[in-house]
Amino acid sequence: MSMVHLGRRYRFSASHRLHSPQLSDEENRELYGKCDNPYGHGHDYVLEVVVEGEPDPCTGLVTCVAKLDEYVQRNVLADFDHKYLNEEVAEFRDAPPTTENVALEIQRRLECGWRWVLPPTTRLKKVRIYETRRNIVEVNRQADEK
Repeated sequence: MSMVHLGRRYRFSASHRLHSPQLSDEENRELYGKCDNPYGHGHDYVLEVVVEGEPDPCTGLVTCVAKLDEYVQRNVLADFDHKYLNEEVAEFRDAPPTTENVALEIQRRLECGWRWVLPPTTRLKKVRIYETRRNIVEVNRQADEK
């Protein structure tokens, strides 16, 4: 059977400050520019989650979309939507919540309990985040992972 990719799009709004505790204030200002604003700034993010698998012969589905939506809501959106990422998401208290780091954290959260929710033939293929129209970050599952 052929592998099929199924993508779902979600939206969340969050604010953040790009500031690394490992750099001086001057280095942070030089690196992050206006994104190092001490009061933070916000984005309306678009999150795409792509899963891959073989469609079930009985249902024709790669996965139940409602279960996928519930899983993403519970494991990502509930913690990220309308939050100040630097202070309200523990993983970003000591690491800057760049879109790269946000995408990696979302991937980690989705992969944690995946097997308990989705069919065994379905796996996370990629996470893509649109921070702005021009800033897009994508994290792909490693090719050697099964």
